[in-house]
Amino acid sequence: MRFVLATLSVAAASLSIGTSATAADYQRERFDDTGFFSIFDGSSLDGWHVSSHSGHSRASNNQSGGRWFVHDGAIVGSQDIPGNGGIIITDRQYGNFEVVLEMNNDFVPDSGLFLRSNERGQAYQYMIDYHPNGNLAGIYGEGLSGGIHRANFQFQDLVTRIKPRECPFPLRVSPDEWPVFWKHGQWNRLRARIVGNPPKIITWINGVRFMEFEDTQKRHPDTGGIALQVHGGGDLTKHFVRYRNIRAKLLD
Repeated sequence: MRFVLATLSVAAASLSIGTSATAADYQRERFDDTGFFSIFDGSSLDGWHVSSHSGHSRASNNQSGGRWFVHDGAIVGSQDIPGNGGIIITDRQYGNFEVVLEMNNDFVPDSGLFLRSNERGQAYQYMIDYHPNGNLAGIYGEGLSGGIHRANFQFQDLVTRIKPRECPFPLRVSPDEWPVFWKHGQWNRLRARIVGNPPKIITWINGVRFMEFEDTQKRHPDTGGIALQVHGGGDLTKHFVRYRNIRAKLLD
C-alpha cells in the first residue's frame, strides 16, 4: 500500500509541476568520469566481505552481519534475523576518492554509504535513511566523536514528501520539485567525494550537489573501506536495499 500511495503522489505531482522542473532548475553538474573503475562486478561479491562487528549486529551477538547477496546485477541487503543488520565492506582500503553508485531501496530500511569504514562500521556516512523522518545525502559521523550530523531535508510520511531542515548547506531541490527529481522504484544515482584529513566531503543526488561538509579535526584514519549498511533494530527481514554500478576513482 505504501508503494501505491507513493506512486499516486508522484503522478499527481508530475501533473501539477508539468515540465517546469528542468535540469537547470536542479543545478545539475557535469562530471569528469575518467579514471573510474568498477568495485562490484555485478555477479558476485568478490572484493567485498560482510562484517558483523558493528553495533547493528547485536541481535545476533555479532555473529552475523545481515543478509547480503547479488540479484539482477545489484548488491541486495536485508536483516537476516529480526533486528540484525550490519555492513558489507570492500576488501580494498581507500583514502581520497570519489564513489558513484545507483540505488533502488524499499522505502523502509535505514541504510548508508560508509566512507573510510573500518570493520566496526566507524566511518563518515553518506546517509541513506530512506524512511519517514529520514534523509538522503546528509553526512553523519558513524561511531565518530564530535556529534557530526548534517542534513538539509527530511522525508515526511510518503517518499514524495520532504521538508527542508535548517542547515549550513541549503537544500537545492524544492519540496514541489522533489516528486519529479527523485524517482522512487527506479534507479537513482548517488555520488560522494572525500579528500583530506580532516576531510572535506561532498555529496550529490542525480547530479545535484546536496551537501558540503568539512571537518574541523582529525578523528578517523586516513584510509578505510567503502561499505554499505543495513541498520539494526525493528524487523526489516522482508525489506531490502539495492545498489548497483558501483564505481570508484582515486583522487591521490
